[in-house]
Amino acid sequence: MPTDPDHAHHGHPSDGEPVPRAMLERGAGRGKLLFFDCFSGVAGDMTVAALLDLGVPRAVVDGALATLPVAGYTLAITRRTAQAIAATGLEVQVGEDQPERTYGTIDALLQAAPLDPRTKQLARATFRRLGEAEAAAHRQPLEEVHFHEVGGVDAIVDVVGAAACLAYLGAEVVVSPLPMGRGFVQARHGVLPLPAPATVHCLRGAPTVSVDLDAELVTPTGAAIVASHAARYERWPNLVPEHIGYGAGTRQLADRPNLLRLVLGRPHDQVTAESGAGTHVQIEANVDDMTGELAAHALGALLDAGAADAWATPITMKKGRPALTIAALTPRAAVDEVVQVFLSETTTIGLRCHAVSRVERSRELVEVATPYGTLPVKVSRSGHGPPQVKPEFDRCAAAAREHDVPVRVVLQAALAAYEGEDHKG
Repeated sequence: MPTDPDHAHHGHPSDGEPVPRAMLERGAGRGKLLFFDCFSGVAGDMTVAALLDLGVPRAVVDGALATLPVAGYTLAITRRTAQAIAATGLEVQVGEDQPERTYGTIDALLQAAPLDPRTKQLARATFRRLGEAEAAAHRQPLEEVHFHEVGGVDAIVDVVGAAACLAYLGAEVVVSPLPMGRGFVQARHGVLPLPAPATVHCLRGAPTVSVDLDAELVTPTGAAIVASHAARYERWPNLVPEHIGYGAGTRQLADRPNLLRLVLGRPHDQVTAESGAGTHVQIEANVDDMTGELAAHALGALLDAGAADAWATPITMKKGRPALTIAALTPRAAVDEVVQVFLSETTTIGLRCHAVSRVERSRELVEVATPYGTLPVKVSRSGHGPPQVKPEFDRCAAAAREHDVPVRVVLQAALAAYEGEDHKG
């Protein structure tokens, strides 16, 4: 590797033991966004430290690493501060000589390890991106790429630790544009320009921004991790922050705190922040890969999340594909919850949101006594003609089953009971 992936370029002294914090449960990120706010760049150790600071239990990292046949190192988790911001630091302390490991060796090691499938998938994808970047930089076959720095132990810890934490959370990863420092760095292969060649290769397709700072802000391992996991890149996504974590580097920067900030939160659709007309929001998406069972389940979940109504409309999409429009009419106060359900329970990758106004009759439930028990009747009044009266069907159906009569008999009895009482108010 052209540079020490994580601890040659980020550093200042630790301030003590990490402060205990509330731990996140497995799956705490499902349906949510995990935003990598890389204002000072990103490195592998900073990523794992920030995930631990966010609330992922350390046992997640230790458990994943314990499955690997790699020994002779320890992890030091410490509390650090940068410009008075408290953060978590991670240091890999190698206590014995390590063999030189190639990409092929490490990939075989990961493939054989009893890691959970998602962690294994993410770790192998990250190492492949890192290996391909090194191979491109050195113009050599992928299988022969060597991870020189202490036998690749740092990279193994950072890549597998990050993969285990991200698999544990299950969130969608969004990454900010990455700041590129300038200058040169001394590495095993000699003096290299910054950003390092492998970093640039790792970041193909990722947005980067220039920073007037002589420092390595994005390391190859950090670049491989974010590029392998990012669903998209944004300066700041629309989200409601719930948990925040800071991972500290080990080098003091001249113009900014050397931290990586992670923010876990619910997606927040922009329409909820708009002012103006509209009592409700209509949220909809076209899908051509959902079964009828999944669509029915999604409609029920949308209603449970607070939608006032939810429906599916058959449509024909491009190339003549039969599809559905899944839609929900939602009070503004419930938009965030309904959007979360839309994105987790349907196969859509995007939504349309329209502010709408709903005109409603006033409603009330009236209990009436019938031969089949007391039943609720919904009465809707307005200044536009007589009230609409409708017995609650589910309760009437249950009463019909209980008394072994047709449901229409119970409905008629409920209407007759309502009409027979004084409900003119």
